Amino acid sequence: MTGDPPGGRPGKGDSLIEVPAAFRAMPRWWTQGPAWLDNLPVAVRDRCLRWRLRLDGRPAHGSNALVVPVVRDGEPLVLRMTPPGPEVAGQVRALRFWAGRGTVLLHDADEAGGAMLLERLDGTRQVTGLPVADAMVVLGQVMRRLAVPADPAAPSTAVAVAADAVELEREPERARIDRVFVDAALGAAGSLSTAATDLAVNGDLHSDQVLRGNREPWLAVDPVLMRGDIEYDLARVLWTRVDEMADNEIMTHFDAVVGAAGLDRDRARDWVVFRAASYWRWGLDHGLTEDPPRCRRLLAALTG
Repeated sequence: MTGDPPGGRPGKGDSLIEVPAAFRAMPRWWTQGPAWLDNLPVAVRDRCLRWRLRLDGRPAHGSNALVVPVVRDGEPLVLRMTPPGPEVAGQVRALRFWAGRGTVLLHDADEAGGAMLLERLDGTRQVTGLPVADAMVVLGQVMRRLAVPADPAAPSTAVAVAADAVELEREPERARIDRVFVDAALGAAGSLSTAATDLAVNGDLHSDQVLRGNREPWLAVDPVLMRGDIEYDLARVLWTRVDEMADNEIMTHFDAVVGAAGLDRDRARDWVVFRAASYWRWGLDHGLTEDPPRCRRLLAALTG
């Protein structure tokens, strides 16, 4: 049989994509080197041939993945390319689990090749672009939308607390975090080490990860599937936008997420306190300079 199949299969002569300079400048490649980036144009071309895709615009990117607009059988999609590894397999499992409920829809995947074919969302309209008060409501609604009965094999929020608490217990000796915040976080860890629910949780939820959709108003991308308390990532929802909040507004925005997601307020507070202290410690260990002060502001508001 000769000729292209339906969907605009590209030919060998089609031009290769250009990897954006801003993507090459991302910190990940400082240690991993440029080899994967250098091969990316050919990898995209080969993937388009294999999946019968036609290029349909300029690539976009985050910190770890290149997203290429494509068309197949007249349907606009995106090809997401990232270095193969456990993160890819985890994202594929998460997207297959939620199957488009509150998340971008997965059409095809090659975990070994680091490739995913996804529903096309409006990359110019993220929750990041909403006023912070509106963003908190949207993110709370997404949290609740994702809270379906969990995959029993998914990592537990309770187990994550136990592991992080061990590291946090060592922190007073280093005297980098106010002792009152460490004590508050460790106090909260006791109740959080037993999950109150067994629901599905997105362990990487924040404004940059939720885009405008067509099937649903807002859809999460790059989810991390966990099970347990859906309050788990509420701290991240807040600290990623806390620069837009005055100190006396933080609790108002906290309450907005709690209300929109239908959370238990006291348990939600415990989760924010624990996760903010834990991430503060992690950030210091990894040389972060902006997020630790954000976590401190959250802790000051919630423990004051």
